[in-house]
Amino acid sequence: MKIQAAVLYAPGVPFAIEPLDLASPRYGEVLVRVVAAGVCHSDWHLMSGATAHTMPVVAGHEGAGVVEAVGPGVERLRIGDHVALNWAPSCGTCFYCLHDRPSLCGTFVEPIWAGTMLDGTTRLSKDGDPVYHFSALACFADHAVVPAAACVPLDKAVPLPIAALIGCAVTTGVGAVLNTAQVRPGSSVAVYGAGGVGLSIIMGAKLVGAGRIIAIDTREAKGDMARSFGATDFLPAGPDTVDSIRRMTSGRGADYVFEAVGLPLVQEECLAAVRPGGTVVLAGVAPMGSGTNLPGAIITRQEKTITGTYYGSANPARDFPLYADLYRQGRLDLDRLISHTYRLDQINEAYADMLNGGVARGLILL
Repeated sequence: MKIQAAVLYAPGVPFAIEPLDLASPRYGEVLVRVVAAGVCHSDWHLMSGATAHTMPVVAGHEGAGVVEAVGPGVERLRIGDHVALNWAPSCGTCFYCLHDRPSLCGTFVEPIWAGTMLDGTTRLSKDGDPVYHFSALACFADHAVVPAAACVPLDKAVPLPIAALIGCAVTTGVGAVLNTAQVRPGSSVAVYGAGGVGLSIIMGAKLVGAGRIIAIDTREAKGDMARSFGATDFLPAGPDTVDSIRRMTSGRGADYVFEAVGLPLVQEECLAAVRPGGTVVLAGVAPMGSGTNLPGAIITRQEKTITGTYYGSANPARDFPLYADLYRQGRLDLDRLISHTYRLDQINEAYADMLNGGVARGLILL
């Protein structure tokens, strides 16, 4: 079938909106009509070259839509199902899946980074030449063929734009609090970065009853936005940020510090901002090949814990419905997270707005 998609041909070149051929789903695959796709930094990393990927590629890894066809061997999904798309599908039987680390699934990680389906081929093409899929989804398009394991059915009462956010930003941020750090009620939390993931971390910290939630961002305009999501304090990023965090936390530093920016210098500052015995959680994706200087003497002597969080240490089949229920109960204010909406042909404008700041989460509606 013919589809419209946003294609990246090389780093530094804007997205091109053009028709592509999309093949029918094969064994274990599903055709989804994409309704909403989030504007996330991870896709921008393809544009900037911070993330290397085979090109041409259709980006888009935060999405939701409606199942329109299922391939052979697909039994748990039906035509008409509303699904949030999971960019880290899992097999359920490998070492990592059996140890409750499905986002690290050994079966899917290689083809996902190769930009193909499990069989090593693509379903996207242009004039007979392959076009690659980002994160197994390629949902900057009106339709996508994805692994059935990438589809998590949600109640149709959950709006599909909200389901799209659950597919990445919300699960990454809220999951970092609930699953990775397991933040305790009454704790002090500092969050570097007030974009979609950072705001989701703030929502997660509020959900578990953190006592003080300090948001930090380079843009002072993000202050009111961060407070509206549950931050008790806001600090503009600068040379005095760490000292300010310590003053707000009895001179010690925050119990938990979350990094949602993906820059080594910010990651290093997080180590200084966390108290002895505290935990730093790195949620931002740093450029491939970059390095972070985290001095071992301080980590050892002050018993500071540093951990990464990939997709909020989530089990999407368990966590997507949980976050959807919390949204329906009014405990996660996900409607507020959508600050701008765009058409697919406005995708370059959407990323310009994201880079200029002032956006919680942009969403492309198809």
